[in-house]
Amino acid sequence: MPPFFFYGPPMTRERLITLVSAAAIFAAGALANAYVGSGTAQNVQNPARLNAPAGGQVPTLISPSSMPEVQMTFAPVVKRVAPAVVNVYARTVVQQQSNPLLNDPFFSQFFGASPEMRQRVQQSLGSGVIVRADGIILTSNHVVDGGNEIVVALSDKREFKARVLTADARTDLAVLKIDTRGEKLPFVPFADSDKVQVGDLVLAVGDPFGVGQTVTMGIVSAQARTQVAGGDYQYFIQTDAAINPGNSGGALVTTEGRLAGINTAIYSRSGGSVGIGFAIPANLARRVVEGVEGGQATATRGVRLAWAGVNGQPVTSAIAASLGLARPGGVLIKDVYPGGPLANAGVKSGDVVQAVDGTPVDDVQALNYRIATHPPGARVRVALASGKVVRDVMATVALPPENPPRETQAVAGRNPLSGAAVQNLSPATALDLGIDLFAKGVAVSEVADNSLAAAQGFRPGDIIRAINGTDVSRTGELVRALNAATRWQVTLERGGRRITASFAG
Repeated sequence: MPPFFFYGPPMTRERLITLVSAAAIFAAGALANAYVGSGTAQNVQNPARLNAPAGGQVPTLISPSSMPEVQMTFAPVVKRVAPAVVNVYARTVVQQQSNPLLNDPFFSQFFGASPEMRQRVQQSLGSGVIVRADGIILTSNHVVDGGNEIVVALSDKREFKARVLTADARTDLAVLKIDTRGEKLPFVPFADSDKVQVGDLVLAVGDPFGVGQTVTMGIVSAQARTQVAGGDYQYFIQTDAAINPGNSGGALVTTEGRLAGINTAIYSRSGGSVGIGFAIPANLARRVVEGVEGGQATATRGVRLAWAGVNGQPVTSAIAASLGLARPGGVLIKDVYPGGPLANAGVKSGDVVQAVDGTPVDDVQALNYRIATHPPGARVRVALASGKVVRDVMATVALPPENPPRETQAVAGRNPLSGAAVQNLSPATALDLGIDLFAKGVAVSEVADNSLAAAQGFRPGDIIRAINGTDVSRTGELVRALNAATRWQVTLERGGRRITASFAG
């Protein structure tokens, strides 16, 4: 434990008590000032005290002058929010060898699989937030991912089995439903997360480590964090409110008791909170719930969100200088999908998208997020720089098209892709699988465990471009090409890299 160092006059017991008391009053005064500035609580301090003296001097911090000022609390906010924050248990039944040695691949290759199998239950723990009185619950996708049975425990200890209405890996959000039998449950209303500002006070409410509900306080440290994780819609609110394992899926709330975001991740080298936490903004979470209610979601595919229909890169200082722009910022458009929302608005390759509805965008993830938070048919204003000319264009938001249709087909027979499921590529398919919107070929959507395709190393998201040098663009073409050969040269695209592999029959 590091030593404590005191500087100044000798430390007596009376002086120590005086310093501790002064520090407590100073901290309470600072909190009161911050709280009054947010405009979300009773005015417990005279605003006139906050005015700077004449001459522009720095104002002097004035300590609280009454017990109500010292005793200011977030308890009323927590009292409203806490009943709507739930525990989420995801139970997964795993088949396991009765002889533990046979679970080790080294031993199982000699002795083979035992017919005596036993079931083992794996259980993950997270948090969730009731956002509708009829039992609609938001949580993180990774809390429920792979769970065979989802159980929700309310703050009053009642437990309910939950149905997964949608689980969306792209947004890391899942929507659950419990049967309340007509009972209206407490819920947390959505805030407009676009109005949450850096410096605002927020509370993180959840169930870390399964010890019961906890509440931590912090401020919004940053908005528009997009380089935290992969995905098309990754756009986070950063906070220094302590978020620990088990808080995933819990509520980040404003001091008005509204849902600012869904806590989802932390940056930490040790696994514990170090004051860098991330929440999915409420505007995206609300859009996911609306997508479920509007029939634009499935339990397995997630929700269909609006798309921009472009690909591009951030405008750096060097790119800005080459384009004659006054400053870096925005997205330099590389590819535009014909008939997509921005293409229909007149956006072309080489243009720079600078803002959507007045909010700056600095990368493709931010652009996708801004479009995805609008429902289909909405009109958005896009600030566009083309050379040195800056203008606004109006784009009509739309869902990604499924053209050609998916036509999911299982591959069978003796060929290297046997045991895989393949789909025709379209913008909708590409977004579901998290692959390049402009890729050509046939997408691998699933690979069965212990199949020949799995043994050969194929993965979901692989794009099959050609078989034996012949391009394939539909599932039927791919299957016919596989069945017509006994030796196969497969050209595929994975993570932006092209790979060619040869297989013998």
